[in-house]
Amino acid sequence: MTPTHLSEISRALAPGLGNHLWQSTLFAAAAGLLTLTLRKNHARARYGLWLAASVKFLIPFSLLVNIGSRLALSHPSAATNPGLYFAVEEVSQPFTQPALSLVSPAAPSAAALSLLHLLPALAIAAWLCGFAAVVFLWFARWRRISLVLRQATPLREGREVEALRRLERTAGLRRPMEIVLSRTSLEPGVFGIGIARPVLIWPEGISQHLEPAHLEAILAHELWHVRRRDNLAAALHMLVEAIFWFHPLVWWLGARLVDERERACDEQVLALGSERRVYAESILKVCEFCVGSPLPCVSGVTGSDLKKRMANIMTERISRKLDFGRKLLLSTAGLLALALPLSFGVLNASVAGAMGRAQAQSATADAGAPAYKSATIQPHQPESADERSKMMFGPQGFSAHGATLQTVMGFAYGVQKDMIAGAPDWVSSEKYDIDVRLADAAPSDSPTPMSAKPVGGIGIEQLRLTLQGLLADRFKLALHRETRNLDVYELVVAENGSKLKEVKQGYMNPNGINGPEGPLPPMGNMRMGPGELVDNGTTLAPLVEQLSFRLGRTVLDKTGLTGNYEFSLRWTPGEGEVGMPKLMEDNPADSASSSSRTSLLTALQDQLGLKVESQKAPVQVLVVDHVEQQGHVEQDHVEQDHVEKPAE
Repeated sequence: MTPTHLSEISRALAPGLGNHLWQSTLFAAAAGLLTLTLRKNHARARYGLWLAASVKFLIPFSLLVNIGSRLALSHPSAATNPGLYFAVEEVSQPFTQPALSLVSPAAPSAAALSLLHLLPALAIAAWLCGFAAVVFLWFARWRRISLVLRQATPLREGREVEALRRLERTAGLRRPMEIVLSRTSLEPGVFGIGIARPVLIWPEGISQHLEPAHLEAILAHELWHVRRRDNLAAALHMLVEAIFWFHPLVWWLGARLVDERERACDEQVLALGSERRVYAESILKVCEFCVGSPLPCVSGVTGSDLKKRMANIMTERISRKLDFGRKLLLSTAGLLALALPLSFGVLNASVAGAMGRAQAQSATADAGAPAYKSATIQPHQPESADERSKMMFGPQGFSAHGATLQTVMGFAYGVQKDMIAGAPDWVSSEKYDIDVRLADAAPSDSPTPMSAKPVGGIGIEQLRLTLQGLLADRFKLALHRETRNLDVYELVVAENGSKLKEVKQGYMNPNGINGPEGPLPPMGNMRMGPGELVDNGTTLAPLVEQLSFRLGRTVLDKTGLTGNYEFSLRWTPGEGEVGMPKLMEDNPADSASSSSRTSLLTALQDQLGLKVESQKAPVQVLVVDHVEQQGHVEQDHVEQDHVEKPAE
């Protein structure tokens, strides 16, 4: 992967990562506020809140938003408030940047490009080093515990085993826990994350320093760790620390989890009837005899702030159970944590659909695109097995014979098939016959924008806007743009330099274009056909678009050439290759021979001094949020008296 691609991918991923960290931080702050309201209640409630804040780092809200967008109603409600949507989006996603353009901008300066190449590589290298260091540290400590466990001796009888079995029956544990005798000075602790059978590591000789009441208190503490699955929760947070090691909040959350975990077990042991003084003495005796566990996911008895724990154990105050009001508060907070992103996803799809249709209609009107006076849509009935699909357009309108909606969408938005995502299967399999008759088009001798490619009296871009409005109106098409990594071709200048001839820019009037040195020929009239692309003066955008269609893959302009050029590109077309304005449904690259593609690429380099390189790059794709299947539909749009119905 080249530095350029690394830089582009980093720019594409950075906003999403920033939004996720911001949302997780806000979630942890909300959890912290809730713990303040529960400071006089049981520790297990506060522990659950801190654990939820930790797990949130592993679950991006964007996942729930995506689920919500797929649950959106087929017809967005008219009561949808776009202002509220954008306000929520601004707060929840402050790092979102505009999506990348389909056509790359002009190349930055050499110094800026060098910096852009260097920073993503340094950032990724720093994260990998931190991740590897944390994982290596946890692995080394885990290996140490595993070695102790392998060298330990199973304990089958004795007062420790008898007390453990009695406490298991009291705690309601169905599966007896294995206890092993270790010669190390590690404190008593439970090894295992709760999925496999947990094992209690008991240091040899400690029982001689403990009275029966002390022994039962320590064993009861470890049993509650097993019953609460504390090791599993600690392992999850270790994963969070490894991935987000650079975020100070995750380490602070780890300390809070240990504090509340030990305090919750202390409360449970005291609730079973252990005396406060005896229980505090048992913890102090273990501290005198042993050293602490090196792993948070090996639950011991001496964790957390010892001085603070002793004060809490010896204090006679009683931790209150959650009353109805606090239970309602926690339930509401949990429901909101799930409902808000899901609702935002539904709102996102609704607003996107409404805005998509509004923008299509507005863009059609603003661009002066001709309105269609009639549109006929019906399922295609093939006449033969080898029938070829086709689309045709001209000054009178647009027609598609046996074309899938995916193909029509590709033409309407000027994209390739791989740039349409999220559509149901029928979009690429069900074929339609579509006939669109335009309202009176502008006279053919009227001036047209230089960016538009004239087809009779209208331009292709204008016709595309018309089709976009038709798709939104008849198929209820709603979509949004999203950046994804795709296989693309990059158009670059060949080693020997460009052979394009630049044409001086002029302005258009009814009689043509006038330049500083006299009249210039009209610009932007591209002639397209099988094995031929000719233009007497345009930017490279139409050439890039045509190469995308004929090569069957998105082509990005990386030449840095920003002027207007005239060129004549001719090559030997393949059997399946066709040109504009007749477009086959299948990509030309799918049906044309490899020799035809080679001929086009060779001609491109020999005649224009340009070449394409296969790369992966972030590209703006169309993501379908909603689309409806259509049967036979006839629609009057402008002039109801002039609707032409299909022949019987």
